[in-house]
Amino acid sequence: MRNLNYGLKQLCKHNRDGSYATQSDRHKILQKVANDLHHLGYRGMSPTSLKQKHVQALVSYYKEQELSVGTIKNRLSTLRWWSEKINKPQVVAKENTFYKLGKRELITKTSKARLLDQDKLSLITDKYTRMSLELQAAFGLRREESIKFEPTYADRGDHIQLKSSWCKGGRARIIPIRNYHQREILNQAHELAGKGSLIPASWKYVQQLRCYERQTEKAGLSKMHGLRHAYAQARYEELTGWLAPACGGPTNQQLTAEQRKTDLKARLEISLELGHGREQITAAYLGR
Repeated sequence: MRNLNYGLKQLCKHNRDGSYATQSDRHKILQKVANDLHHLGYRGMSPTSLKQKHVQALVSYYKEQELSVGTIKNRLSTLRWWSEKINKPQVVAKENTFYKLGKRELITKTSKARLLDQDKLSLITDKYTRMSLELQAAFGLRREESIKFEPTYADRGDHIQLKSSWCKGGRARIIPIRNYHQREILNQAHELAGKGSLIPASWKYVQQLRCYERQTEKAGLSKMHGLRHAYAQARYEELTGWLAPACGGPTNQQLTAEQRKTDLKARLEISLELGHGREQITAAYLGR
């Protein structure tokens, strides 16, 4: 392991800010940044070596790669965390406008939905990880929710109830059970978890999270957030009778007044099922 990769690993180890998921994502981004700096010719760095020129070089590199504005902003946020931990907050500009980045795209123009690839799923050897992925696809769950999922608590017959402690922002929610496939997935979850969760009895959440990450990476299953996009788009078509704009369906301007009412009602329902408190967020999943 290169010096910078190891140093950033240690920096994360000794600064455990945020949830386990946040810590894990931060560590992955910093390892990617270390690799990118090496690729750009900056060798022999340590965490305290970070300078403005390194940040500028990274931003330019990411622009050349045509990464989305949102992705670059997320990486800058992680770089700010790094600079603060080494007492060099001035290294990364406080405002993203300094790097001439545009606004984050909040309304998707193309579908980001992903279906669960069954061939790749078969490469997952951990049965708990495989079950979590199945639940993400069937109910639009977030990763953490699918790992902490307790079938005996959640299964209420015609819907599932998610505990606030499983959910982002502590927002408990209800998701309807609408079809035979969802019921089958739940039955399998019951059989696997018994009275527990989709975390092995002798493990903690962070251990299963790391197992999930290793297994999905090895199987080539990335961007699993796309499963939530697929769930949202399927629900939209089910509730409205037409495809979402992101899937080639009519835009809001093309809808009749009556259809706009149906559209709004569907978006509010989908927002609740995904665990968001705002109808506007559905534009990122469905388009507008």
